[in-house]
Amino acid sequence: MSPSAELDSAEGRWQTKLADMRAALAELKLPQSNADTLYESDVTFNEDDYIALGNSSDDVWDFISDSEEDFYSSDPTEDHQEETPDAPAGYGPQWLKGKCLGFASRKQGLQGEDLQEQIMALLASDSVVEELQSTLTDIVGFNDLDFVIELISHRKEITAPSPFSTIQDSSIFGKLQTKRQREEALRQRDYEHKNATLGPSLGRDGPQYPHVYKASSAGNILDHRGRKYGLPDGSERKEQLRYEEYIIPAAKVGTLGVGRKLVKISEMDGLCRKTFKGYKTLNRMQSLVYPVAYQTSENMLICAPTGAGKTDAAMLTVLHAIGQNMSPNPAEKPQAGDFVVNTEDFKIVYIAPMKALAAEITQKLGSRLSWLGIQVRELTGDMHLTKKEIVQTQIIVTTPEKWDVVTRKGTGDTELVQKVRLLIIDEVHMLHDDRGAVLESLVARTERQVESTQSLIRIVGLSATLPNYVDVADFLKVNRHAGLFYFDASFRPVPLEQHFIGVKGKAGTKTSRDNLDVTAFDKVREMLEQDHQIMVFVHSRKDTQNTAKMLYEHAIDQVCVDLFDPQNHPLYESAVKDMKSSKAKELRELLPKGIGIHHAGMSRSDRNLIEKLFGNGVLKVLCCTATLAWGVNLPAAAVVIKGTQVYSAQDGKFIDLGILDVLQIFGRAGRPQFEDTGIGMICTTQDKVQHYLTAVTAQVPIESKFSKHLVDNLNAEIGLGTVTSIPEAVTWLGYSYLFVRMQRNPLTYGIDWAEIRDDPTLVQRRRLLIIQAARTLQQNQMIIFNETTEELRSKDIGRIASQYYILHTSIAIFNSLMRPQATEADILNMIAMSGEFDNVQSRDTESKELGKLRDEQFSPCEVKKGESSETKTNILLQSYISRAYIEDFALNNDSNYIAQQSARICRALFMIALNRRWGHQCLVLLSMCKSIEKRQWPFQHPLQQFDLPKPVLNQLESKDSVAIETLRDMEPTEIGSLVHNFGAGKTISKILDNFPTISIESEIAPLNRDVLRIKLYLTPDFRWNDRHHGTSESYWIWVENSDTSEIYHHEFFILNRRKLYDDHELNFTIPLSDPLPTQIYVRAVSDRWLGAETVHPISFQHLIRPDTESVYTDLLNLQPLPIGALKNPGLEEVYGKRFQFFNPMQTQLFHCLYHSPANVFLGSPTGSGKTIACELAMWWAFREKPRSKVVYIAPMKALVRERVKDWGARITRQMGLKLVELTGDSTPDTRTIRDADIIVTTPEKWDGISRGWQSRGYVKQVSLVIIDEIHLLGGDRGPILEIIVSRMNYIAAQSKNSVRLMGMSTACANAMDLGNWLGVKEGFFNFRHSVRPVPLETFIDGFPEVRGFCPLMQSMNRPTFLAIKTHSPDKPVIVFVASRRQTRLTAKDLINFCGMEDNPRRFVKMSEDDLQINLARVKDEALKEALSFGIGLHHAGLVESDRSLSEELFANNKIQILVATSTLAWGVNLPAHLVVVKGTQYFDAKVEGYKDMDLTDVLQMLGRAGRPQFDTSGIARIFTQDSKKAFYKHFLHTGFPVESSLHNVLDNHLGAEVSAGTITTKQDALDYLTWTFFFRRLHKNPSYYGLEISAEEHNTIAAQQMANEYMIEMVDKSLGELADSQCLVIHPNGDVDSTAMGKIMSYYYLSHKTIRHLVKHATCDASFADVLFWMSSAIEYDELPVRHNEDLINAELSKNLPIPASSFDGLPMWDPHVKAFLLLQAHMSRIDLPITDYVGDQTSVLDQAIRIIQASIDVLTEMGYLSSCLQMITLLQCIKSARWPQDFPLSILPGVPTAQPTSKSLPKTLQALAAQSEPAYQATLRNLEISPAQTARFNKAATQLPVLKIVVKDVTALSLTIALERQNPLLDKEGMMYAPRFPKSQTEGYFAILCHEGTDEVIAIKRVSWNTTSARTPTARAVIKLPEEGEGKVEDGRKYDVLVVSDGYLGLEHKIHGVEVPDVPKVELQYEKKKEVTGGEGTGGGSSW
Repeated sequence: MSPSAELDSAEGRWQTKLADMRAALAELKLPQSNADTLYESDVTFNEDDYIALGNSSDDVWDFISDSEEDFYSSDPTEDHQEETPDAPAGYGPQWLKGKCLGFASRKQGLQGEDLQEQIMALLASDSVVEELQSTLTDIVGFNDLDFVIELISHRKEITAPSPFSTIQDSSIFGKLQTKRQREEALRQRDYEHKNATLGPSLGRDGPQYPHVYKASSAGNILDHRGRKYGLPDGSERKEQLRYEEYIIPAAKVGTLGVGRKLVKISEMDGLCRKTFKGYKTLNRMQSLVYPVAYQTSENMLICAPTGAGKTDAAMLTVLHAIGQNMSPNPAEKPQAGDFVVNTEDFKIVYIAPMKALAAEITQKLGSRLSWLGIQVRELTGDMHLTKKEIVQTQIIVTTPEKWDVVTRKGTGDTELVQKVRLLIIDEVHMLHDDRGAVLESLVARTERQVESTQSLIRIVGLSATLPNYVDVADFLKVNRHAGLFYFDASFRPVPLEQHFIGVKGKAGTKTSRDNLDVTAFDKVREMLEQDHQIMVFVHSRKDTQNTAKMLYEHAIDQVCVDLFDPQNHPLYESAVKDMKSSKAKELRELLPKGIGIHHAGMSRSDRNLIEKLFGNGVLKVLCCTATLAWGVNLPAAAVVIKGTQVYSAQDGKFIDLGILDVLQIFGRAGRPQFEDTGIGMICTTQDKVQHYLTAVTAQVPIESKFSKHLVDNLNAEIGLGTVTSIPEAVTWLGYSYLFVRMQRNPLTYGIDWAEIRDDPTLVQRRRLLIIQAARTLQQNQMIIFNETTEELRSKDIGRIASQYYILHTSIAIFNSLMRPQATEADILNMIAMSGEFDNVQSRDTESKELGKLRDEQFSPCEVKKGESSETKTNILLQSYISRAYIEDFALNNDSNYIAQQSARICRALFMIALNRRWGHQCLVLLSMCKSIEKRQWPFQHPLQQFDLPKPVLNQLESKDSVAIETLRDMEPTEIGSLVHNFGAGKTISKILDNFPTISIESEIAPLNRDVLRIKLYLTPDFRWNDRHHGTSESYWIWVENSDTSEIYHHEFFILNRRKLYDDHELNFTIPLSDPLPTQIYVRAVSDRWLGAETVHPISFQHLIRPDTESVYTDLLNLQPLPIGALKNPGLEEVYGKRFQFFNPMQTQLFHCLYHSPANVFLGSPTGSGKTIACELAMWWAFREKPRSKVVYIAPMKALVRERVKDWGARITRQMGLKLVELTGDSTPDTRTIRDADIIVTTPEKWDGISRGWQSRGYVKQVSLVIIDEIHLLGGDRGPILEIIVSRMNYIAAQSKNSVRLMGMSTACANAMDLGNWLGVKEGFFNFRHSVRPVPLETFIDGFPEVRGFCPLMQSMNRPTFLAIKTHSPDKPVIVFVASRRQTRLTAKDLINFCGMEDNPRRFVKMSEDDLQINLARVKDEALKEALSFGIGLHHAGLVESDRSLSEELFANNKIQILVATSTLAWGVNLPAHLVVVKGTQYFDAKVEGYKDMDLTDVLQMLGRAGRPQFDTSGIARIFTQDSKKAFYKHFLHTGFPVESSLHNVLDNHLGAEVSAGTITTKQDALDYLTWTFFFRRLHKNPSYYGLEISAEEHNTIAAQQMANEYMIEMVDKSLGELADSQCLVIHPNGDVDSTAMGKIMSYYYLSHKTIRHLVKHATCDASFADVLFWMSSAIEYDELPVRHNEDLINAELSKNLPIPASSFDGLPMWDPHVKAFLLLQAHMSRIDLPITDYVGDQTSVLDQAIRIIQASIDVLTEMGYLSSCLQMITLLQCIKSARWPQDFPLSILPGVPTAQPTSKSLPKTLQALAAQSEPAYQATLRNLEISPAQTARFNKAATQLPVLKIVVKDVTALSLTIALERQNPLLDKEGMMYAPRFPKSQTEGYFAILCHEGTDEVIAIKRVSWNTTSARTPTARAVIKLPEEGEGKVEDGRKYDVLVVSDGYLGLEHKIHGVEVPDVPKVELQYEKKKEVTGGEGTGGGSSW
């Protein structure tokens, strides 16, 4: 094609584009008026000629012919400026420039360009507006605030890139111009250009960044391959006889830029002033960095030469991070000097490349920041931190590998990782080193965390100068225009002259070595002649000494010893003195020669001494290793690096000295205070000179080493759960430096230009890399890689490898070599073969020493013959354990390297063996781990681990089998004679006491044929000694088969010092297989101590496996019944609203339930329609037995409430029935219960009511008892259900009225037993799980054991999110979690995962307005946040309104996800499509640990999956630990066998029956037991109940006999306990009688132990605190939950309350009784509780309190203690009024202060106030200064107070009557008292007490309440029988006192003293002595049931 044709086609394309553009413009309908202002009037605007100039290069002109009159250019991003001068500004760089120039002309000392540059950088940064405001104001000053406002509001326009950015000044193209104007402008520009002064040469190869400070750079410094062209200016090369030398001159020292000044410390804010104490100003580099580092949160990369002050630049960023978390904020109050740091809120991580450097940084930061109380700690391979230390630390200094390990756990230290606000990476140029891969994975992980959690983690990279700094900046996500800083060599405080010397001679030959020595000496001498101090760096410890000797010998040869001589130095004498203290001979010898040596092998004190002497100048020459350069800041005038071959144990050979080290060593050259240049020399062999020359002068761009380690890093991310699929992995790779470099320099990474052209973001290349890596991992069984779905899932081995940092190559070897029965020798062999030791090389020079180490003494395990590297590794590892001395330096290094790696590898092998359940292998491996850690073989005596004298240990070794157990049984003297050293005998016996073994007791209980439950009780067998044991000891506990040594179960158990004496019990299940092993072993092996292990055999001789007889009913294929079958129009109407046909299950049951009186057992899964079934039985009862009652018992309040709500709405009104709810929360009076038809209640309440069935007629009217969820019989409250059923059967038998029983449960394994016990014959229905109306798919996911509960939960969050995306992307989901805190944390994480999606609000299903309206109703902050992302929370800690809002939004599909605790599963019927059970454990405060949820809870949660009206199937995912997976698999389908737990709580139930008179003899008690379910199961599953019967005797007469004896023993024990508590009396003939205490116990439904405690501790004259203690100690409070960390809240609460908890029996803060004690006080003090959980807890404490106090009053009356009894009544008043006894009684009324105002005359008591006349009352109101707003409330409360009239009448010798009359009416007919703070309303009641006040004796007490039915004035009377003396002698002239005390109003009491009682007519009669117990039915206020 000809050029012209080409042009034509191009022009054609151009024209069509133009036409499109015109059309687009026309559509915009731009306002016409605009044109007038834009163009001058003489212009004719021709549309056809309009061309937008989109390209600034010259060829555009080719398209335009000369004939065209006008050409318009427009810049679309800037507003068009008018020609008129006052036109509105068009914001952009131009506008800014003009502003800045004008500004600079007004202000002195400001350069316009500099100002513009600075402002541009700030606007381009991502600082928030507030930060920007303050910084700009600082720059511009307060007078120009308008300018600042303009800048901020037009930030986008100003910083928008102009399309002409390549043209430096767009003023020509800035506005539309005519051709004439344009030519004029061009001429003007041409003239300006030719007459301008020349500027500095600029690199034309790329954009200019504001913070890149290079002195000069002629054109491009890199060639096309990224190599540098030439050395800097002035470099020269010299050729000598022995060497060639390149000299690179020192750069000029930079000076301050024009208009810049150093930042003065005095002008900074208080935080910086105090931290930089002693500084005057920041240096040049720091002053330039300061605005970005300290005033913004930009990511930064600072490239500066060593010694330029990078550490202080990093310090500025640290201070910025601290400033964000302190008050006052230093940015807002620069003058403030005192700060409070919120240390909890943030962490700063400083990653240093070396341990030595980490130590230095820790010390530096620590001392600087100590004034703020900030903790800086080192976390490296040497320095471990405990969890507690990590929490207390704010700044953690660590190495890349260590931080990688910490963040790899992903869960372990989330607390830590999530709080990181600043990550400083020192020496980022490590990226090109092998360890760079670690940095890449860290940065990628951090950046992804920032994106996923939307949290800000600032990353700051510090590095030496490197050429491709832009790439590194991109990798660190640094804004190039704001956070990228590059400083050239001119920023070194002392410029560096560099000498690169290549010594001639072949590397490694003698010539070469000799030349090196001579050259080094020549250079040292040159320096000394110039009077410089010099450091000579060598590369091994031995070499320091050899070099020192060599230098001295050469000095003698060349007669220049005087150059070295230190003796004329003024400090020399004192140096000699100091040196005497040193133990090192060589140091003392070298001192007079003026040479010192320094290396890490010297003692700390010697190192310090040498540093001091060199610093003072006494020593001229110091020979040292590189550690000195890293760890100690000790500069010298010159440094010489002698030789560059360093031995690396990791590579097993000599390698080149790293560039990092060279730079660091050169950084030590030049002391700012003495020299103006430093000299750095590197002497190496000729072949290496070029390498160091290019690298040190920053000529080679640094490349990535990531691909080499890609496989292992990918595995870590998969294990962490951050990468779950190939696309995610591709994204992850996009965060690496590798990706940045692959794009910039594709050829190096094997990518050709075509590929990068077609795929500029290299997606395919990344996919390829990832898929290869994933396949490798899959081959090694480390992950599951599904190639079709591209899903990546971690396997245990992969997780172990990631956690222990094991290479995938090693895993491949382990997979092939591991065997269940391997020996120690096999293991050592395997470790030696692992990939970590691939680089260990075998050298000829070492073979001799290795041969020596190979013999028996050092290598007890057999080693393969040969000279391979594996053999060497094996020998060195064994000799390390044997503590052999190794002479060769390199071998010693190898040995340490091998030991370090092996310890880790061995731990990983142990975890793999545990994972494979190989018992024998675990034991061997764990011993091996400990051997390597302790350097002691397992066959050596365990006491070797303690510091005992050698001869003693030898004696122990020489004796055969003196095991620890044997020694423990010996006396100290015997041990002494055994080891021939009596002194040691005592020491050894002490050590034996500290030897940490634990003993094990076990209980086994078979659950069914295949599953055995094991309970282990662990007791420490040693005395704790902090020196040996620290704060905790850990053990591995596992259960293994005695024959095959297969592990059934394992767990890690930590024994804390704090809980040493607590009960430690472990509870778990194991599978039983056929044939049964004869026994199993439980092993407890210490994780740290060799020889500390215990084996506990469990024999199966007496194990009887109960038959699992699951009898299932098949669902018949019946025609569904229509509702017409009910033949009752009323009922048909009720049901017709919901359905027309009964479901198949209900159809099958219909006849039995609705037409027959048979007892029924119905087992079917949740959601299958059981409620309707039980309603059918109810209709039968109301039809067949009119006026009878139906009792529905549900085991939880939540279920009761749901039932009441449901039936109340659906049935009762329509059918004219009365329903009453009986729970702890609502207790109606007797009349209501009597009138009710349906009673819905909890087991406890019904038990309490039916105990008194003889006196309560309505209990006998019950015709049907429905027990829902009867499978909960096995739970804590099961015994009560057993008692109820037994009692109802007993009542029916007594009263000849049959009671129909109906039990409902989810399908359970031993349904037959339950049926038999309920007396079911034909009514037995037990359907399978599959009968659900909506079929359920269940998935059980196992998670690896993570230490700690929260980390485990956290590791489940991502899988939860993925499960939602997989199974239910749009349908509703419920996630069940274990605790309230977990609901918040889970929701937070789900929100974070949403944040990474395309649509972060994907779970919100309502409009924005709707959402805002709903959010306005929410009180809880966490819920507010969650709801705005479509996630609801639901737990008991939320207020009622929040809870119901969550339910309502979820039920109406406004939000998709509900995160709830298990209560939701029971109480609220909210089904969902998907249910995730996230974790199956919960925290149990009683054992202070985590326990497994009941299976019934889990089943109930699963029951919520699947919505009958919407779904065809439901899905459930159960997330649990791996070890529990099998258990759930087994039981979710067969159902759980129900066992009784009555035998554990028999005593209280027997006590109640004795007091009711049902049981009068021991035989009665035995007969009573035969009614129970327990009796049935005892015969079926004797092993479960601890009844030992051998398998042969099972089901024989002998077995029955044994069972009977077992029961007799049980009854005896229970009755004995009750007798101890004085609740009953046992007569010798076996009769039992209840006592008054027993009746009190039964009446108030308390435990006999509560009564026992009270009787034991009660005294007369008790104080208020005493009665509060007694009451808080009630056994009923044992169940009060104490959640995680609540002990801390309790301690805090205790400090703010009148009676501190410390005075309470010395109980710990986590005791539930202490919590009850504190909550009661908080109620009386009216304190707001710290957390919502406490509000609910307080309600339940108060709820129980009333009944406990009333029982206590009765007990104290029985004991006759009047004063204590009154004190207890006072407590009752205080609790109802929520005031303290010493408070002003009127303060219970609104607006009255607690302290009585002294100045005013006020009524002292409530009765005085109530009795006041109107004027007096008004005066009181005025005196109390009640505010008008409160007056109405005050009046209402005051009128509620009673005015009493009390008369004692009908006084006879035997009784008297106390009559009460209320002179003012009650405000309501229930007679409620004024108690607004008490959670439940209370009726007004009184205690009438007959007593002798003088002798502190109470005679009788009666509780009375108002009789409101009869007259208009409420009255009450108490008839009190008077006591008679023994033998019928009644004293004459008796006088009593009568007290009437309110049971609720503070201090309200009336006394009548000296009531005289007439004498008795003298007739001899035998009266029984009798004391009155509290009033019976309906007399009590709060206590009647």
